[in-house]
Amino acid sequence: MQNINKKLKKHDAALSQELDLISRSGKHKESGINRCKTLLEKNQFEMRKIHGITIDAPSISSLSPIKIDEGTVNSPSENTASTNDNPMKTGSHSCNRQLPVPLETTIPFQKYSYPSVLINGTKPSTAEIHQLFEKLRCLNPMNKNGPMSGDCDTETTQMERFLYQTFDFKNQHKYIVQGVKSFRLGKPLKNLDPQDIIYFPNTTEKSFAMTVQEILGWQHSFKVYADQTVKGMNSDFICKALQGLSESGKEAFRMKFVVRISQCPILMEFDACLITRELKDQWPSRIKLVSVTGIDFAGRIHDIDDIRTYVSNWKDVYVIDPKTGLPFVYNGRDFHRKHGAPRAELDEDRLLTDLIRMARLRLYACDKEKVQIVVETGIGLGVFAGKSIGIDAVVRALSAKAIRTVLEQEGPNYEHIRGIVFALPIFDSDLRIGRREDVYQAFVDEFDQSKYNGCIPVLIADQDMHRLTVVIAHGGFNVSELNPADSHGVFGEYWQNRGPAVEEKLALTTLGLLVQHHLINPYVLDPKHYRFV
Repeated sequence: MQNINKKLKKHDAALSQELDLISRSGKHKESGINRCKTLLEKNQFEMRKIHGITIDAPSISSLSPIKIDEGTVNSPSENTASTNDNPMKTGSHSCNRQLPVPLETTIPFQKYSYPSVLINGTKPSTAEIHQLFEKLRCLNPMNKNGPMSGDCDTETTQMERFLYQTFDFKNQHKYIVQGVKSFRLGKPLKNLDPQDIIYFPNTTEKSFAMTVQEILGWQHSFKVYADQTVKGMNSDFICKALQGLSESGKEAFRMKFVVRISQCPILMEFDACLITRELKDQWPSRIKLVSVTGIDFAGRIHDIDDIRTYVSNWKDVYVIDPKTGLPFVYNGRDFHRKHGAPRAELDEDRLLTDLIRMARLRLYACDKEKVQIVVETGIGLGVFAGKSIGIDAVVRALSAKAIRTVLEQEGPNYEHIRGIVFALPIFDSDLRIGRREDVYQAFVDEFDQSKYNGCIPVLIADQDMHRLTVVIAHGGFNVSELNPADSHGVFGEYWQNRGPAVEEKLALTTLGLLVQHHLINPYVLDPKHYRFV
């Protein structure tokens, strides 16, 4: 107890000093506010310990000394997701995390431990959904500087070793697309005993257990939903594209209107800590992975039609090859902006129209697959949003507007969708003209109470989408998670290259390679699993 008091006094002194510095300068900069917030969180952490104190005194008349147990309370960087199927109980991951202090125990000055905004729909949400969203807001903050923030060498090796030991995984001396290694399984799932138990990453007490029969079922759940109004959209094209054989330009552009969805358990969160699962646990089967292609403004040859379709002055922006009249291709892939080139001019109406079509298709697919809670993240809103050509802020705003429009128009028609969660971690404080310019802020601005008029409640969270999805699944809800995929159509794309983006990280932290990769799941190339809408 004395130790806790000392820490509280230390944090209070530091907070007072920080507030004094801010007052003297007369300027409230975000960096100073963030430091104050961190100190407040540390105080909250110590206060939660006090709430968790228990007195161990078997008998009042006993002469034994009273034992004060300060308990174990998660630090702000740790996870609180449950590992059982009861949404109101807490369990532990393989990292041996515990939370004896109830999630509801909070300090008045900060009810939630990370930034989040809840926008209620026009219809009163059920107590069940309200309780779920409140629980999500009370999770501990995402660990943004953990092992998954680097090159993920350990996690890549772990997945390779798991596939090798379990299925005799071997790379072949050829590539699916440039830079993407091909491979084969010497022991395909269809050749294994359906009752065999598979353990990820290996056979230990703290592992993710599953049967071969379960994996086969998850594979069979794979479906494609495609927009039949797009010229050239047919089964032959989809089968070709999902093998990485789509051509640059029109075919790559077409992939924006193709949605892949299947059951897909999550093996670990983005802190790389394994989620333990016993065979009796049903929550993994409630998770569906939705793989979709976004719009690419990074300037790459495969997605050249993204530039030519939405950037009206692209010839003024990029270095042009005089032989082709198209952007000059450097290093076999990239376009370069001209020195002193003007800012790109977006065809905002066309872009918004297509973003709405894309959002409408994936939410339609989720509803048809009986998803109740949709967990979305930014698609093409990071390096692909076009910061280098000056359009990223507009692209983010239009993306938020697109899905808001779809929710308002289609929300009343959904049979199963009951809530939307946007997992939008704030990694960089991108300040421009005195305001934040990140994905989280763009969605908060768009879904402000005065703007959103949909019937489905929306939660915007600075949080790990895996953590949110797992907690929702534990709560008994069918939940989807969004995978920002590449237009090549190959699941996980560069997952072995030790420098992953979100798509590759999903390949390392979920069972996606087994259920959505065309070299492992035969249903990926089966037209009977394609739906045209």
